Amino acid sequence: MFARFSRSWNLVKASAAVLMQDKELLLFPLISTGAMVIVFACFAVPILGLGALDGLSGGNDGRISAAMYVVGFLFYVVHYFVIFFFNTALVGAAMMRLDGGNPTLGDGMRIATSKIGVIAGYAVIAATVGMILRAIEERVGFIGRIIVGLLGIGWTLATYLVVPVLAARDVGPIDAIKESAILLKKTWGENVIGQVGIGLAFGFVVFGVILCGLFLVIVAALAHNAFLVISALVISVLAVGIALLVQGALSGIYAAALYRYASTGEGTQGFDAKTLKLAFAPK
Repeated sequence: MFARFSRSWNLVKASAAVLMQDKELLLFPLISTGAMVIVFACFAVPILGLGALDGLSGGNDGRISAAMYVVGFLFYVVHYFVIFFFNTALVGAAMMRLDGGNPTLGDGMRIATSKIGVIAGYAVIAATVGMILRAIEERVGFIGRIIVGLLGIGWTLATYLVVPVLAARDVGPIDAIKESAILLKKTWGENVIGQVGIGLAFGFVVFGVILCGLFLVIVAALAHNAFLVISALVISVLAVGIALLVQGALSGIYAAALYRYASTGEGTQGFDAKTLKLAFAPK
């Protein structure tokens, strides 16, 4: 267990070394977050409106109406499209850096824009799978929910390398999904220790920031200083936001390096083949 955490931390440091060379990569998760906030705001009004209409018509009996399913599906599609678009831009730029280039924000956006049709197709597929799993989950018991959850995990693992495939190759969304599943199964099995390690590392960072923020807020409140309370809250929120942005960028860099190793079997800049292979434990 401790060895796995150590390897994950080494991967985080290797990803950070690449990120330090191109801090512009942080802009991709930042813009993606802003775009998702806009998407959520655009869909919140019609979703709340449909809920109010169901209540006025007496049709709100705990079931989701067909209109809500339609709006929910469209939200899934747009939400996934935004995520995949900017992830493709990030991974594409990271691959340029791993090749020794010096990518810019425009380079990443150009790569993602050139794949916009395929990204949209993959977003529709992902949204369909998500809606199907959601619909099944609402109609089954506790055991059924566990099974649906496992299916969701399986889908996530099988599509883990889809974005790097889309960024690196000219293939359709279905072919990208197939290649992702083949590469993951052929090279490392199904335990994605590296990404779990990154998630845990930044989970501890965010938890520590929250604890420090609460301490500062309490101290400021005891001092009866409203300015210090607000300042502590703002600083804490900004610190958490920065940590999440760094995590998103590191995950994209890591995914790019993993795809390179999966497709070539060789290490790349900042990552050696042995370290990458150990990032995934066999069953």
